[in-house]
Amino acid sequence: MAVPKRKMSRSNTRSRRANWKATAVVTTACPQCKSPKLPHTACSVCGTYNGRQVLEV
Repeated sequence: MAVPKRKMSRSNTRSRRANWKATAVVTTACPQCKSPKLPHTACSVCGTYNGRQVLEV
């Protein structure tokens, strides 16, 4: 099992953890109803995907 040979300093630990940022959810506008939706998913408002009706809403 890999074990570090020396203790990592507090500044090194904090600078490494500083890059663990949460990113905002990316949304795109639905081409039918223009409401925000997740990309590559059916719209939850109008139920269309790729120009077709796929969900009963």
